[in-house]
Amino acid sequence: MILADKITNLRKKNGWSQEELAEKMQVSRQAVSKWESAQTVPDLERILMLSRLFGVTTDYLLKDEIEDEEFADDTDQVSVKRISLAQANEFLEWRKRAAFYIAAATFLCIAAVIPLLLLGVVSELPGHPVSENLAGGIGVAALLMIVAPAVAIFIFCGFKNAPFEFIEKEPFEMEYGVDGMVKEKQKAYRPVYVKFNLIAACLCVLSPVPLFIGSFTGKEFFTVVMLTVTLLLAGTGAVLFILAGVRWASMQKLLKEGDYALRDRRKIRIKENVGTIYWLGAAAIYLGWSFLTDDWEITWVVWPVAGVLFAAVMCICNLIIDRTKE
Repeated sequence: MILADKITNLRKKNGWSQEELAEKMQVSRQAVSKWESAQTVPDLERILMLSRLFGVTTDYLLKDEIEDEEFADDTDQVSVKRISLAQANEFLEWRKRAAFYIAAATFLCIAAVIPLLLLGVVSELPGHPVSENLAGGIGVAALLMIVAPAVAIFIFCGFKNAPFEFIEKEPFEMEYGVDGMVKEKQKAYRPVYVKFNLIAACLCVLSPVPLFIGSFTGKEFFTVVMLTVTLLLAGTGAVLFILAGVRWASMQKLLKEGDYALRDRRKIRIKENVGTIYWLGAAAIYLGWSFLTDDWEITWVVWPVAGVLFAAVMCICNLIIDRTKE
């Protein structure tokens, strides 16, 4: 007996209509209809919910060769966390605050190189008392002093997010009313999400303009100043992307939509691992090249190049993952 027939039989045995089962499973009636007609198959979390709801084992539901019902003992049930309305609100509020923390830390990392660039070009001006070596030393010290609190913020966010990690890593259910609350918040936030992304995209696209203007003048000092403006514009764009994206992602995680749908979670984990390795490699190249050559005024190009290549790396990663699935 296939899963579709088992769901139909168990539903009728309990005297429930498709609408009643759909309400208990927090899905639409059409979803239940498709399960029972074998057009679609419930995901793992729904299988676990069906197992608990009907009091049968998951083996009975999933294995066609098992014809007779296998009733589950309490000790056999797989524990799936349930998210209450209060917990969902707590998670969404934390991610709202975390968006500001992460955005600020990211901006600090982008802006950290600015003192080094400015000191480097100032030291080369005629009659300036600061030597090139002293300027480089002060610039590197300033860079580390700016990056240090950014790293601390990232670590702090990681610790604060620990209680909610199960949302990304484990199956979970939402209690009655939570789904509707999150959807209402998502609907209300959508215009802000779209606006922030549009502004951020424009800033990132336009950010190289000051650098182009500076380079055409042929004056090194002015060019570096324009480079700092470029970095600030790009940093502002990144801040807006993060402010919008973190909050939007928190809602998608609870609703299991978009990249956080169960079928796409493996892709997210792989992309996160690839991204971590990529940026650690970029940082190693930047620091290694800079300290070996002492050309700090040149080695900054690692970051814009890495940013452009990162998009290509992610596209390749998506293609490989999709091909593997096929």
